[in-house]
Amino acid sequence: MHTLTLSLACGDYDRTRAVFDGRSPIDGCTIIPLAMPPEEAFPRALKHQSFDISELSMASHMTQVDRGQNGYVAVPVFLSRLFRHSSIYIRRDRGIARPEDLKGRLVGVPEYQITAAVWVRGILQDEYGLHPSDLRWRSGGLEQAGRTPSVSLNLPDQVDVAPIPGDDTLTAQLDRGDIDALVSAMPPSCLKTNPAVGRLFQDYRKVETDYFKKSGIFPIMHLVGIRKRLVEEHPWLPFNVFRAFAKAKELCYARLETLGHLYTTLPWPVDELERTREIMGQDYWRYGVAENRKEIDALARYLQEQGLTARRLTAEDLFHPSTFSIPKL
Repeated sequence: MHTLTLSLACGDYDRTRAVFDGRSPIDGCTIIPLAMPPEEAFPRALKHQSFDISELSMASHMTQVDRGQNGYVAVPVFLSRLFRHSSIYIRRDRGIARPEDLKGRLVGVPEYQITAAVWVRGILQDEYGLHPSDLRWRSGGLEQAGRTPSVSLNLPDQVDVAPIPGDDTLTAQLDRGDIDALVSAMPPSCLKTNPAVGRLFQDYRKVETDYFKKSGIFPIMHLVGIRKRLVEEHPWLPFNVFRAFAKAKELCYARLETLGHLYTTLPWPVDELERTREIMGQDYWRYGVAENRKEIDALARYLQEQGLTARRLTAEDLFHPSTFSIPKL
C-alpha cells in the first residue's frame, strides 16, 4: 500500500508523544513530526497552510469556517483544554475584588479573538452578567511589542477595542498600571515581580472545579486540522488521524496510572489523576464530537454573540463526517 508522507506540527505533549515516536502511527502515513509551540504553529498554519496536519486554535478555525476561508478540515482531537478563570489578571490597587468590578475597566488582551479570551468573555457573561461591551479592550503583544491581529475583525459598534502603542507591551502596561486588568493564556512576567499584580480568582482551582460541576464544561482551546486538499484526495485520512491521536491519549493515561515508577516529574501524579477522575470522569480529556457537544455549542454561541462569526456554527460545520461515529479503542 502506498503511504503518504505528511508533516505534523503540534506541541510535544504527553498526549501526543506516541504519535511522534511511532507507538501510535497514523495508518497509511509516514509522519514528519515538527514539535513546536502553538505560538509558532498557529500563524504559519493560519496564513500559509504550512503543515499537512496541524494543531489549530479552535476559535480561529471557527471564524475561518464561518468566512469560508479555512484551509484545514478539523477532526475532534482537542490537544489543548484549560479552565480559564485563572487567565484573568488584575491590578490589586484598583478595587477589583470580584468579576463585576471589571465593568468599565481597561482590559488588555493579546488579540481579541483568541480562544482563551472568547471563553473568558463567555464565562463572564454567563456566570457574572458582564457583557463584552461592559469592558474596554486594549490589544497588543504580551511580552514583545508589535503584535497585530492575525485575522480581521468586524465587531459590534458598542465594543471598544483599540491597540496599544506599537512599541509597548501589555505586561508593561499592567506593571505600570496603564490598564486595570489583563486576559491572557500566558501569565504576564510582572505577576512574579509586582505585588500590585495578581489573579482575579486567587483560589482559581476551586472556582474552576465549581464551574465544571455546575456546567459540565472543560473548555477546548486547540484542535487538529488536516490540509483540506489532502482530505479531498484521501477521505480516509481524518478517521485515521483521529484514531492515532486517540490511541496516543490512551497510552498517556496508562503512563499516568503507573505507580511502580513515575513517568511524570511530580511526587503524587497517580493521586492527582484519581482526584481529577473523581470530579471529571474516567476519560476527562475527551475527544470526539458527541463527547464534547457542550463545549462545541458553548464556544459557537460565544463567537456569534461576541460578533466574531455571522452565524452560530454547529459541529457538522466544523468536523469531517467520518469522525462523528468513532468506535471505542
